[in-house]
Amino acid sequence: MTNNIERPISEFNNELKLKGFNVFQIEKDGNATKIYSRKDFYKICLTTGKSIIHYSDRSFEADDTILFFGNPHIPYSWETLSTRYVGYTCLFSEDFLKQSERSDSLQQSPLFKLGGTPILKINENQREFLNGIFTKMIEEQQSDYVFKDDLIRNYIQLILHEAMKLQPSENYDQHNNAASRLTSVFLELLERQFPIETSDKPLQLKTAQDYANNLSVHVNYLNRAIKDVTGKPTTTHITERILSESRALLQHTNWNISEIAYSLGFDYPTYFNNFFKKQTGTNPKAFRNLGV
Repeated sequence: MTNNIERPISEFNNELKLKGFNVFQIEKDGNATKIYSRKDFYKICLTTGKSIIHYSDRSFEADDTILFFGNPHIPYSWETLSTRYVGYTCLFSEDFLKQSERSDSLQQSPLFKLGGTPILKINENQREFLNGIFTKMIEEQQSDYVFKDDLIRNYIQLILHEAMKLQPSENYDQHNNAASRLTSVFLELLERQFPIETSDKPLQLKTAQDYANNLSVHVNYLNRAIKDVTGKPTTTHITERILSESRALLQHTNWNISEIAYSLGFDYPTYFNNFFKKQTGTNPKAFRNLGV
């Protein structure tokens, strides 16, 4: 493929990619679940409320204030149980932080490593201190200060160092059984492959074996867990998500059928045509022409 056609995802995602950073207050945000490409950004959340977080192959149940560190390369999912959930979220790219001379702490920090300690319990004094840092980041984000990015990077580094001084929470694996946890991170990893933003980079994880390899489990174990928990085979989940994305690409981009087929991981357009017709009863061109 010689073309590199980008697909607009959302205004928030476009702004986030442009700046490499965004921070917002959850309780004041009318749409706290913002749409962005999670595979590109690290995430730090300071939240108060009841929730369950699935991170890689572990689960954590929180009923107070926690500080969470999300790595774009490690699947995680979040279940909010409280009717009122408050706090702050900070999103940033690795390139944004790399502009700091002290960015090595991101790669070396156990906060973002697989098998590390991504969730910390926060007491009231710590919460007030961290609230102040997030508030300052929001103020700088909205300011006209020429060097505000440098200042924001310093605030992120301060949060990282404060967190590394704290003891990690040990309240893991207290919520769901192994099959439920594995299913949760599989579904998160599946969703993380989308949306497709450019036509020249094909989908990497296409089969149950691909996902099993990525999650470091045997494919038979993955299939059994997914089927037991959801009632549907792993391949069905993958097929349904690829089909959903193919419909979106046909409806909302001007990419030709070959470009769409390639972006979804099909070696040849005929393979994509056969897949789409088997699932929908019509071919991609006819579906696009209908404007469904």
